[in-house]
Amino acid sequence: MLDGSVGASALIALVAASMLAACSPRSETPPASTGTSKTMPAPEATDVGSLTIGDFSGKVLRDGDIAFPNDNKIFGVGRARSEVAALLTAAGLPADELHLSIQPLLVKTSNRVLLFDTGAGTNMGASGGRLPASMATAGIDPSTITDVFISHAHGDHVGGLVNANGALAFPNAAIHISSPEWALLREMTAETAAGAAIAQHPALIAAMAPKVVEFAPGADVIPGVIKAVEIRGHTPGHSGYLIGSGQNSLLYIGDALHHFVVSVQKPEWTIAFDADASTAERSRSELLARSAASNQRIHAVHFPFPGLGKIERRADGFIWVAE
Repeated sequence: MLDGSVGASALIALVAASMLAACSPRSETPPASTGTSKTMPAPEATDVGSLTIGDFSGKVLRDGDIAFPNDNKIFGVGRARSEVAALLTAAGLPADELHLSIQPLLVKTSNRVLLFDTGAGTNMGASGGRLPASMATAGIDPSTITDVFISHAHGDHVGGLVNANGALAFPNAAIHISSPEWALLREMTAETAAGAAIAQHPALIAAMAPKVVEFAPGADVIPGVIKAVEIRGHTPGHSGYLIGSGQNSLLYIGDALHHFVVSVQKPEWTIAFDADASTAERSRSELLARSAASNQRIHAVHFPFPGLGKIERRADGFIWVAE
């Protein structure tokens, strides 16, 4: 459970940081890199991005943006602040702040409309909760969503399942979540729900329960279309999702990687959001190696918008190459 863990403290910090960011004037996206052009994509001005995955079409839908101070309490826990600053500076980023985006993914197949995570909803103030507006911009009616896939039970991923009144935001959708993660979410107390940045926990559980379709970690959730990918360490039932197959596939990685520089170039560094830090560090390294070796296309929910790209191996590690 998250209660009392570093991960719970970090998620409380996430809410505090999001509130602070909402009140602070700043750009929604990090500045363009003055270093390696592949490392830092240019800022985006839109809340909707388009993509294809083989015969499927898709939309990346911005829900929000968060900024964290470089204070060694979230990224690079236990490292000198100067180490994190040096890594950021080398990528052409500000040394005093780290930016994360929040961008759920929507995919249309021949007979389904699939949504991967739902953003923060009301959990993070003005820093999140823009998914409904992004969907409206994209011309997507929430009632047409047939399936929602939840990577894990943190407030910036499940918050958009319900509206401010506690009603389902996607009333016709089945909600797919791994059995361990659904158990974690159901069993949260008021304290652990707050630690996971979930503000409407009783209403969320009541609304979700009739729609939940549990699956075993790593299951073929929709054969030939969606396969769950167990990525351990962040939460007990954290799942990525492989959409499509072979070269015509996209891996939705959930919170396997948080920051497009720190998480990729220093996967061994502790990130305070992870409930089991050592396991999460191994999972990051394994995911990076597999993805680079297979040339796997990725959607990273917290990387700079729209979060699409690949991992490439370098002599001393890995880098993120945005599309």
